[in-house]
Amino acid sequence: MTHDFTWRDGERLIRFSSGALAEAPELLAEHGFDDYVLLSTDRARDAVPELVRRATMVVAVPPGRVDEISGALLLEMEGEMDSLVAVGGGRVIDTTKAIAGAMGGRCAAIPTTLSGAELTAFHRLPAGVEGAQMVRPALVLADPELMASAPAAGLAASAMNALAHAMEALYTPLAGPVTDLAALRAAALLAEGVSADPPGREALGLGAVLAGYASGSTGIAVHHALCQTIVRTAGTPHAETNAVMLPHSARLMATRAPQAMGELARALGDAAADPGTVAGRLSPLAARCGHTRLATLGVSEEQLPRVSAAVSEHPLLANTPHPPGEAELLVLLREAL
Repeated sequence: MTHDFTWRDGERLIRFSSGALAEAPELLAEHGFDDYVLLSTDRARDAVPELVRRATMVVAVPPGRVDEISGALLLEMEGEMDSLVAVGGGRVIDTTKAIAGAMGGRCAAIPTTLSGAELTAFHRLPAGVEGAQMVRPALVLADPELMASAPAAGLAASAMNALAHAMEALYTPLAGPVTDLAALRAAALLAEGVSADPPGREALGLGAVLAGYASGSTGIAVHHALCQTIVRTAGTPHAETNAVMLPHSARLMATRAPQAMGELARALGDAAADPGTVAGRLSPLAARCGHTRLATLGVSEEQLPRVSAAVSEHPLLANTPHPPGEAELLVLLREAL
């Protein structure tokens, strides 16, 4: 089935279509993005030459932490523009959201990965900036051909990051019937898309949008607390860290949120809806990223106690049913190493 739709959600408009990228100049102009700063990366800029040509300024988003990057770019941009357009993955979109929140401006997002950042108001605030606000893009142009354009291993990692958003949306305190429907459909689409040969770009793109919507509405929990802390402590790549940890997080949650995880099992193809099968169903999907152990991402045994201690104090842990303690977290991390 081909999906082509325009979704009005509060103050934002989401356009999903294979070919939506070709509509970008017109849609940006229609929604008040006539004069805009384009934030992107070298790879992503090559996909949008017309948007580069129309931009009043083009800003390269470097690697690093979103709070540090956005703080530095604010100085470079001198706060002159209030319309920003992000073309890129989660780091680029989150940086753009952070800058818009500091400037009191609006932003649009054209995702090039499956991160779901375009659908959420989650992002770090710029370092050293007072009064910055959380924002979400006012216009989202989701073209699955672009969102799922990464090479196979990176695409699988990005898909698992999106599937982790869907999983956690099922058991946070703000989970409900609407977000459950979105999250479960997202999980099924992401599993279908990443298993196909070649990968199913439309299934992956729509799955990422639905997972991002669910996550943006419900928040995140222990899995993301773990992954964020591992990335910060060991310098591991974000999507691959999510992929490696996802089956372990699913195993952790099988007894803590059995109903939610049972429904996830059903969405992943288990007719019996056994929550204990989720980890096993996720493992081969996650392995498509090329990593199954934290050690191959550069994590060492010596770093694990520091990670488990930090996660045990992480504010996201409160969103987790029956939050695990430091000792249990350390056991889980050692199993993933």
